[in-house]
Amino acid sequence: MENPLENTNQIRNRGQRFNVVQKVKNNLLFRSKWAEINGAMGDLGTYIPIILALTLAKDLNLGTTLIFTGVYNFVTGAIYGVPMPVQPMKSIAAVAISDADFNIPEVMASGICTAGILLVLGVTGLMQLVYKLIPISIVRGIQLAQGLSFAMTAVKYIRKIQNLSKSKSGADRHWLGLDGLLLDVICACFVIVVNGAGDDNEYAAETESGANDASGSGNNRRKRLRKIITSLPSAFIIFLLGVVLAIIRGPKIVKGFKFGPSSIEVVKMSKHAWKEGFIKGTIPQLPLSILNSVIAVCKLSTDLFPEKDISATSVSVTVGMMNLIGCWFGAMPCCHGAGGLAGQYKFGGRSGGCVALLGLAKLVLGLVLGSSLVKILDQFPVGVLGVLLLFAGIELAICSRDMNSKEDAFVMLICTAVSLVGSSAALGFLCGIVVYLLLRLRKLYGGQSSSAICFHGNP
Repeated sequence: MENPLENTNQIRNRGQRFNVVQKVKNNLLFRSKWAEINGAMGDLGTYIPIILALTLAKDLNLGTTLIFTGVYNFVTGAIYGVPMPVQPMKSIAAVAISDADFNIPEVMASGICTAGILLVLGVTGLMQLVYKLIPISIVRGIQLAQGLSFAMTAVKYIRKIQNLSKSKSGADRHWLGLDGLLLDVICACFVIVVNGAGDDNEYAAETESGANDASGSGNNRRKRLRKIITSLPSAFIIFLLGVVLAIIRGPKIVKGFKFGPSSIEVVKMSKHAWKEGFIKGTIPQLPLSILNSVIAVCKLSTDLFPEKDISATSVSVTVGMMNLIGCWFGAMPCCHGAGGLAGQYKFGGRSGGCVALLGLAKLVLGLVLGSSLVKILDQFPVGVLGVLLLFAGIELAICSRDMNSKEDAFVMLICTAVSLVGSSAALGFLCGIVVYLLLRLRKLYGGQSSSAICFHGNP
């Protein structure tokens, strides 16, 4: 005789599995095919220069990194349903490029240590508590600083010849040539014409008024032309142009391709590597990961996709899990980033399908070309990547425009200024918190000046 309770549990389990599958399908569903493909290119201005620099300077296994980050992209797209980026941990990368003794074992050890701490903060719920306690003006300050930092780096990529393996700028870029300044200016103008300021409703009022406008066929032709222009996948076109130019600049690189994935091996890390990785890599990276990769990402996700429920706990856990797996095999330590999310949104990414598609592309490239792909990336016009990074940075910085009160703007700008000048999100965060608390304390005294407080009660 069948047990009714067992039947009920089976039905409930099937229903739960169906709901999970249905949620994943909805998260990966394209809102617009070309827009999502275009959006997938919005994060490459950050991803490619860092990965290429580490590959050239420290012999990072590019094929393994592409395979693992491809899987990360696909999984995060399926989980969150938004264009959640997967970016290299920038502070760890900066140390590796600048320090001759900080090699791949130290890089991976620092990534694992950072991931372990983020995982603990997420599982225990402490990250969500931090997210709720940090004032919005501080978060906006971190976002504005990161956005401006991206934009300034992008301008440097565009204006100066870059030595990515040493993270140094050289002489001014010539106007003409396959990586000339004129090419970068044309690409930037193309993005502005196609994408404008990035407002989805930019032409909504005009379209609505145009419905009642009987101005003739000339007006309709202009509208059709504008619709065609704004539907072009600008970032995708620019990236393809960069690939073509890379092959033209180094035609012999295609002949030297070795097809097939790179060998994936466990990285051996000594006690010294763990020590150096934690001190030089984890300690400076951790504040940046907490503030920009978790807190700022969650806030930006809420701003851009208010219908989605993306918690600081889940983001912290996913960052921890993916590095606790990939770093053991030599994949570059990665995290999420507000700049990457803003960049993919800027160029049309609106669903998890955007990053899932990018993940599949990375996975295929990693399996088919492996580390041979570095030969193309080494010839890729860096100025073109600078154009993509420029608009990603501006999109992130624009998100701070909602600071309407002078007090909130004051705290935000203090946080931004210190973060930029000190090149430290942690230092900017601390200064912003101090200023915020002082302003709160000042309000307790009814907004009196410091001199009035000090001499309160004196004749």
